[in-house]
Amino acid sequence: MQPRQAGSPAPDFSLPDQNGNQVSLAGLRGKQVLVYFYPKAMTPGCTTQACSLRDVNAELAALNVVVLGISPDPAKRLKKFEERDQLNFTLLADEDHAVADAFGVWGPKKFMGKEYDGIHRQSFLIDEEGQIAHHFDKFKTSDHHQVVLDFLKG
Repeated sequence: MQPRQAGSPAPDFSLPDQNGNQVSLAGLRGKQVLVYFYPKAMTPGCTTQACSLRDVNAELAALNVVVLGISPDPAKRLKKFEERDQLNFTLLADEDHAVADAFGVWGPKKFMGKEYDGIHRQSFLIDEEGQIAHHFDKFKTSDHHQVVLDFLKG
């Protein structure tokens, strides 16, 4: 697993959102985009991370940042996640993990003694021109939003 680094172009993609609409990274040029990868909708850590981003989304929007959460979940599950936790940003279904692969965040993981392939919880700030401005890989689900805000205000 080799995540994309700052200074490289972000892989373009188009994925279905929680409402079944296609969302493309190219369609968001002119805005900064926080692309955050998470393993599974409605699990405790992913819920903590999503709700924290929900709570600061207005502050992120004021900084010209659009939030895109990407997981291998189907759009139907993402819709339930959005509704259950009143999420106010776009969730994207990367069921074949092609986008996670392109960003270099799909790879071997270990949980309770089992090894499997899955998404590694990492985020990328994409600038207005489609370049990776920053790669976030050192955070907890509970402070991810603050790490991002601190970088943006830095």
